[in-house]
Amino acid sequence: MTDSAAPTRRQHLVPFAALSASYFAHIGFFNPYLPLWLKDLGFGLFAISLLTSVQAATRLFAPYAWGALSDHTGERVKLLRWGAGVALLASLGLWFDFGIWWLAAVLLVMFTHTSSMMSMSEAAMAHLVSSGGAFDARRYGRVRLWGSVGFLATVLLAGAWFQQFGMAHFPAWTVLTLLAVMVSVWLLPDLKEEAVHGHEVKPAVWPVLRQRPVQWLFASMFFHVLSHMGIYVFFSLYLDALGYSKTMIGLLWAVSVLVEVGWFFTQSRWLPLLSLTGWLVLCGAATVLRMGLTATSASVLSLLVLAQVLHAITFAAHHSVCIALLSHHFPGRLRGRGQALYTVIGYGFPGVLGGLAGGVLSENYGLASVFIATVATSLIATACAFRVWRLQHPATSARG
Repeated sequence: MTDSAAPTRRQHLVPFAALSASYFAHIGFFNPYLPLWLKDLGFGLFAISLLTSVQAATRLFAPYAWGALSDHTGERVKLLRWGAGVALLASLGLWFDFGIWWLAAVLLVMFTHTSSMMSMSEAAMAHLVSSGGAFDARRYGRVRLWGSVGFLATVLLAGAWFQQFGMAHFPAWTVLTLLAVMVSVWLLPDLKEEAVHGHEVKPAVWPVLRQRPVQWLFASMFFHVLSHMGIYVFFSLYLDALGYSKTMIGLLWAVSVLVEVGWFFTQSRWLPLLSLTGWLVLCGAATVLRMGLTATSASVLSLLVLAQVLHAITFAAHHSVCIALLSHHFPGRLRGRGQALYTVIGYGFPGVLGGLAGGVLSENYGLASVFIATVATSLIATACAFRVWRLQHPATSARG
């Protein structure tokens, strides 16, 4: 990269930081408090798990469709603008109370257009922070941490707001945060990657997916994120049932985001200590501990805080490692589809399965049972991650 290109790339990364901040500011209030809003509307646990699973259901098809379209046309930014606009318009439907199917339809349209936004922007950003085929973890972390800052701001503010004024303003928060996302995508530079023309051969994704390390990588992602669905869908309900206030719920979410920010800011210092696949194993093991503490000791505030602190490893480190590994396995015009597959396999299928299975478990055996189940799935994730590490380091594993 030339001297003049470096400042240009840094300048281009600033709007991506703004998008990350606004998008995760939206997620920071929406995901933790959606179950509590639905509870406030009078829905039961299974109906809540069904409605919260709509987001994951859209991740089964939307990210890959958008990713393939962006790879084919090279128009990632224009597609992001379209998605933000439609999601904003759809969010107005939350103001109307026409029953569960109306609400499901509104969420379906919203999530179809937002669930792929991060995979497309991650693909574009991975291109900007890579040089000579090498993924720059330091630059990526410095951009991605703004998403954590956005999440932190709204999870705290919304918790205090809803504690003071109740959940009735949830639709207004949705509209305002999606408006911020809309503004941020229009600030993005309209960068284009070369489109695939009709006479050109589009790079095929199947040869990559047939590689054993890639298959085990996606298996580890699946079970790792499935383990976290207990946190994403049921954590706020679990704490509410244990008697924690909405302000304290927001603070406990904030603890996890604070350590996440710390990780993204300093990850270039820690990642070289292990191989990427070694980190994958460590992230899985940390998840086993986190879910075990949440399942058995959530009434002990100090242990619950410790469990939330582990978020730095179980989410932030895991996310950066996955982005780096995907950038390695899915380079160039495979990038959009690679990131989309991460969303589909890593978040779509686990989200649907975790939301629905968690709803059944919580209704029949209580909310703590969800986190007991996630201990088992995190053990499976760790075993899959170990398999990835072993395939990448056969000599080391043979000596061990």
